[in-house]
Amino acid sequence: MAFSVVSKKSGKTYFLHGKEQELKGGQKVTLYYFAGAAGDNALDALPKGYIVSENTRTGLPLLKKG
Repeated sequence: MAFSVVSKKSGKTYFLHGKEQELKGGQKVTLYYFAGAAGDNALDALPKGYIVSENTRTGLPLLKKG
């Protein structure tokens, strides 16, 4: 089951995704993003050390280190 969060402003459900990306210097990083539907890169849990907050103006979820 993919990790999901419901927007307090819009009531929409968003699913957390993660994608491995290689930078120009060869360093690999994981990019995290929320989408309206669970896709192939959907994550089952919140990454360790991160918290979910919400943009008060748009209602979109944000992932922050915390």
